[in-house]
Amino acid sequence: MSGLNSTSYAILGGLSVQPNLSGYDMRKGIQNSIGYFWGESYGQIYPALKRLANEGLIVPTNSSTNGRKRRQTYVITDAGRTALRQWLALPFYNEPPRNEFLLKLFFGHVAGPGVAAVHLRDLNDRNRRMLDVLTKIEASVPPQQSANPHLPYWMLTLGLGKALTCAALEWGEKALAALTAHEASAAGSPQPPAARPQPPVTRTRKTSTSSHKPIRGKRGTTRSERKVSK
Repeated sequence: MSGLNSTSYAILGGLSVQPNLSGYDMRKGIQNSIGYFWGESYGQIYPALKRLANEGLIVPTNSSTNGRKRRQTYVITDAGRTALRQWLALPFYNEPPRNEFLLKLFFGHVAGPGVAAVHLRDLNDRNRRMLDVLTKIEASVPPQQSANPHLPYWMLTLGLGKALTCAALEWGEKALAALTAHEASAAGSPQPPAARPQPPVTRTRKTSTSSHKPIRGKRGTTRSERKVSK
């Protein structure tokens, strides 16, 4: 069981809250709940269901009927709850994020003026829509849900989502204003002239006449002096 991946634990968590779910139900449930911060695809869910069943952590129940389709449903076992509790107690590990917006913003200078600002406006629009969705979810919790033991944890999760979205929106608006001012300033400032290439510097050895003494003969005359006297 130590080799289970996070998809398996997400399934165990879902079945611990609501039993008799099919793979399709789990996918839809993830989209409407933890899907705001945790995504799973059908290609991940069905292999995980098979493995969990083989290890006795879940068991299949009667197939549910939805129109003409019959779906296999599952419930969590005692062993599955034990495995889920053990995993929940372990220190969490967040994988390094892959944020394409930040990647494009980081290299925004290469794209040219205006491109990063478009991405920032798009990000701000997305965060406004997300904040609206989270606010509506928070307001839609019925009063009778107060007895649900899961509710405090759900609301804490929702609260962090709202706080992060608000912070991202506040940053995005400031970043857009700063970027717009920077690009306007850069467009209005004259470009410095290109530096003219300098010729390579060649070093020559300097000679000093004072450093060379004439060669004198035995009588104190130079060779040139002796040649003239002859």
